[in-house]
Amino acid sequence: MKSRKQRELPPLTNMPAEQRRRELTAFQKGQIEGCRRSMSHAEIGHELGIPRTTVTSFLERLDKRDSAENLPHPGRPRKTSHAVDRYIVWTAESETRVPLAELRVETNLNVSERTIRRRLLEAGIRKWKAVQRPQLTPEHAAQRLEWAQKHQHWTIKEWEKVAWSDECAVKKDSDTRVDWVFRRQNAHEKYAPKNIRGKSRDGGVSQMIWACFVGDKLGPIAFIDGMVNTDVYIAVLNDQLLSFIDALNANGITNVLFQQDNARPHTSKRTKQWLAASAKQHGFSVIEWPS
Repeated sequence: MKSRKQRELPPLTNMPAEQRRRELTAFQKGQIEGCRRSMSHAEIGHELGIPRTTVTSFLERLDKRDSAENLPHPGRPRKTSHAVDRYIVWTAESETRVPLAELRVETNLNVSERTIRRRLLEAGIRKWKAVQRPQLTPEHAAQRLEWAQKHQHWTIKEWEKVAWSDECAVKKDSDTRVDWVFRRQNAHEKYAPKNIRGKSRDGGVSQMIWACFVGDKLGPIAFIDGMVNTDVYIAVLNDQLLSFIDALNANGITNVLFQQDNARPHTSKRTKQWLAASAKQHGFSVIEWPS
């Protein structure tokens, strides 16, 4: 974890509007009043570097109260400055996994956890459970993007030719740990690599199954005892997939594309040889699949 001296705070312009809010000075109020007769609210804001909504709000209050003075603010004064608010938000975004109590220690601020929580909520940030996703490398991501672009214009009819298959371990995850991360409620931050929890292949496996389907045609389900290796996988495909492909061909669904992921038993040399020979004999092909 980097020390505070090693960090560089982001510029203020990167912060949400509510974090940059300032009261208008008497000079700014005078400028707005002077410009209102010849300029629109948007033009005034652009000319003076003030948000258009602030200009509109001020002029509406001026017309309503016939006074440019601000009303007294109720409640206690705010304990943190805008710079401190920026620092709290930036630290939470940099160290998304630290608990709130540790975030208070990390920022070394003389404020309560409740205050820090409020400042983060003002910026749209709260603690969320880290989603579980495979940890993709940049190369994997590039391959997936290339594959998606290659198939983006496929029609529903073409996708209905794909025989989707996979194994599934019916299990109870042995890792009951929950990771919480600071983030905003959007997909970009939800699936950012620093905010996800990698999936584990371990756990208390109860039953392994293999199944497939094509369009709205459900294929067979195979129950597998023990781990899946090349011999077991080829045996399942030989017993279950080929008969399903033959039944599809008999019903007029031909040129099926068989889909499988890149698990080692699926991509072993013997599995590839078996698939090549079986595809030629039964009239199907294997669709390429990125990591």
